Amino acid sequence: MALTTNKKVLLARFDRETLAGFIQVPGAFGAEGIELLTTQGAILRIPYGDAKVVCYVRDFETGETWRDHRSFSTRPKTGGLWVRLLFRDGDSMEGLIPNNLMQIEPQGFSIVPPDPTFQNQRIFVPRTALADVQVLGVIGSPLKRRAKKVEKDEGQLEMFS
Repeated sequence: MALTTNKKVLLARFDRETLAGFIQVPGAFGAEGIELLTTQGAILRIPYGDAKVVCYVRDFETGETWRDHRSFSTRPKTGGLWVRLLFRDGDSMEGLIPNNLMQIEPQGFSIVPPDPTFQNQRIFVPRTALADVQVLGVIGSPLKRRAKKVEKDEGQLEMFS
């Protein structure tokens, strides 16, 4: 039996109001759209073409805050691919995705926002909401460079021994 959990989300849509509710993980992102249980108890299936972002939030009271913290002020420290997402309406945001292409979902990108300690812990962006995805950097590459071994000059005296 697969384990499921309900997560609090705010689902921002293009040209419509934001929906607050719960999604069941895994299983909320089906082939046709996103299944959302609203705070009023209704189950909605939102097509991917209508959804802009799905923000996993700590609580509903603070509202739609993903627009506040959309870019990194400095180079990220956490490992992964640092990306800029350009939405089809001209909007943009930055985030981190795993540096493992096997973890990329077919329906969209699950990113770590620039400030995951803030209201938004994780953000899902459907592929249909995007016009372009740009890789800005690779953080924590698994390729390690070997340090060059410095050879001692036998003719040089050491000052402190």
